[in-house]
Amino acid sequence: MQKIFENKFAIIVITLLIGGLIGWLIKPAPTQMISEEGHDHALENLTNQLWTCSMHPQVKLGEPGDCPLCGMDLIPVSTSSGSSNPMAYEMTPEAVAMAQIHTTKIGGVNGAGELFLTGKIQADERENASVTAKYPGRIERLFVSFTGEEVKAGQRLATLYSPELLSAQQELLEAVKSKNDFPELYQAAREKLKFWKLTESQINLIEQSGRVTEQIDIFADQSGVVVQRNVAVGDYVNTGTVLFNVVNLNKLWVLLDAYESDLQFLNIGNEINFTVSGFPGEAFKAKVTFIDRLLNPNTRAASVRAEIQNSGQKLKPEMFVTAKIKTNAKSAATGISVPRTAVLWSGKRSVIYVKVPGAELPSFEMREVTIGPRMGENYLVESGLQAGEEIVTNGVFAIDAAAQLSGNFSMMNRPETKSLEVSDEFRDQLTAVADAYFLVKNSLVQDKLADAQKSLNSLDQSLTNVNMNLVKGQAHDLWMGILSGMKDAKAKIAGTKDIEEARKHFSMLSFHMLEATETFGLNKAVVYKDYCPMAFGDQGAYWLSEQKDITNPYFGASMLTCGEVKQTYLKGQPVMNLAGNSPSVPTTHNH
Repeated sequence: MQKIFENKFAIIVITLLIGGLIGWLIKPAPTQMISEEGHDHALENLTNQLWTCSMHPQVKLGEPGDCPLCGMDLIPVSTSSGSSNPMAYEMTPEAVAMAQIHTTKIGGVNGAGELFLTGKIQADERENASVTAKYPGRIERLFVSFTGEEVKAGQRLATLYSPELLSAQQELLEAVKSKNDFPELYQAAREKLKFWKLTESQINLIEQSGRVTEQIDIFADQSGVVVQRNVAVGDYVNTGTVLFNVVNLNKLWVLLDAYESDLQFLNIGNEINFTVSGFPGEAFKAKVTFIDRLLNPNTRAASVRAEIQNSGQKLKPEMFVTAKIKTNAKSAATGISVPRTAVLWSGKRSVIYVKVPGAELPSFEMREVTIGPRMGENYLVESGLQAGEEIVTNGVFAIDAAAQLSGNFSMMNRPETKSLEVSDEFRDQLTAVADAYFLVKNSLVQDKLADAQKSLNSLDQSLTNVNMNLVKGQAHDLWMGILSGMKDAKAKIAGTKDIEEARKHFSMLSFHMLEATETFGLNKAVVYKDYCPMAFGDQGAYWLSEQKDITNPYFGASMLTCGEVKQTYLKGQPVMNLAGNSPSVPTTHNH
C-alpha cells in the first residue's frame, strides 16, 4: 500500500514538472505582451472617445447613446484631422473630388502692393469667321462632322447641290460660245460664279469640260477650330445661312474683371502674370491692351483685356484665370469681391472657407467675414479676407456639413468672439502703440539694446495718447489691465543692461500687445502672431509682427528665422476665443 502512495506521489511530481516546462516553452513573447499592452491602450482610447449628435454638434458625451436634445443616435467625434488650427477642417483628396469642391483666388490689392484680378480666357473676337451658304441648296456631304475639329484655310468642308448654281453654270457655258462677240456677257457669267465663292480653278474646270457640275464644294476661308456646326446632311439652306463657325485659337484674349476701386492701378501696357488651374505652378505673361470705358451696372466692374500668343494652343477658352499686377499701392486699399456661391450667408457676419496653403492634405479654414452689398452674382467683403487668398467657390456647404458632422466648428457651431466693439478712434490710438512696439521689436531683432530702449520713448508717448475714456465697462477694465502690464514691462526693459534680460521682459510686453490686438483690433490691413518654440530654454514665446517673414526678437542674428506664424489678424476681423489660442503668460520672471 505504501509503495502505491509513493508511486502516485512520484507521478504527481513528474506531471507538475512537465506542465511547468510546457508552460515555460509556450509563454507569450515580449512582442505579444506589448501587443496586449497596446490593446489595453486601445481600450483606453475607446473609453475616451467622445460622441456627438449630427444635428446638435455642441453635444459631446463620453459614451454612445441617444442625443438628449433630439433623441438621434450619437456618432463618434472625428479625430482624423492633423491640423493645429481648430478652425480648419481636413479632407482627403477623394472626398474633395466627390464633393466637387472648387477653389478660386480672390482679387484686390494686397499689402505688398500686388493687384489680383480674376477672369477668363476667351477667343479673340477678331479671329472668328463664319462659313455661310452663298447660294440656296441642299447639303449632300459633310467633311467636318463634329465640333472642335481643326481645319486649314482652303480645306473642303461640305458639298452642296443647288439648282440656282446649275443655272448659273449653264449661263457660263452659253456665254463661252459667244464670248468673242459678247465678251461682257462672258465676263459677267464668270463674275457671278466668283460672287458665289467658286474658285478660279472650279470655274475654269466647268468652262473647259463644257458641262455643269451638280455638286459644288464649300471651302474654309481661314484656319482654326470649328466651334459650331449648324447643318447636317440633307438640310436645305438659304443664301446667307451660317454653316460653320471657325475660330483661330493661336491668339487669345485674357478678360479680367476690375472693380472701380482697382482701375486707378491699371494702365494700357501693364504686364500681367497669370495662372490657370489647368497648369498649376506654371505662370503666363501678357500685356493689357484695352480697358473698358464703361462699368457693368450689375457687377460694378470694367473689363480689362490682355492679349497672348497661343501658338501651341495650350490655353483654352473659358479657362479661369488669376492674374497679378505689380502696382505702387501701399496697402490693401481696394474692395474684395467673392462669388455668391462662396458665401454661407448668415447676415452681415457670414462664413467663407479658405484653403489652407501648404497643407499636406486639403484643409479648409472656416473664416467669418463682414459682407457688404451684393453686386450681381458677387458680394463685397468688407473685412476678413486678403487679396490673393484661395477660397472655396463650389462645395462650401459640403465642407461645412462635413465639419459639423465631425464635431468641428461650423456655421451652426461657431466659437465665441474674443474681440470687443470699440470706436475707430480708439483703434487708431492702439495702432500707434503697435507701431511703437514694432520699433522695439525690430531693434531686438538687430541685437541693438540701446536702440530698443530709445524706442521705448515712442511707446511711452503712444500709451499716454490712448484716451481711456473712449472705452467703457468691460472694455475699459481690460484696457486698464493691459496698460498696466505694458508699462511694467516697458520699465523693466528700460532698466536693464543685459539684452537677454530685456528679451525676457519683451516677452511680457508682447503678451499684453497680443491681448490688446485680439481684444480691440488694429487699423492695419494685416499683422501676424509669431511663435518661437525654442525661446527661454524651450519654453517658447510669442510676439506680434507687421511682416509675414519671421524675424526673431528673442534670438536676433543667432537664430533670425526661428519660429512660425501662428495666427493672422486681418483688419476688422474678430478674433475667436479658442482653447489654447491665446499665448500663456511667460513664467521666466516675476511680476
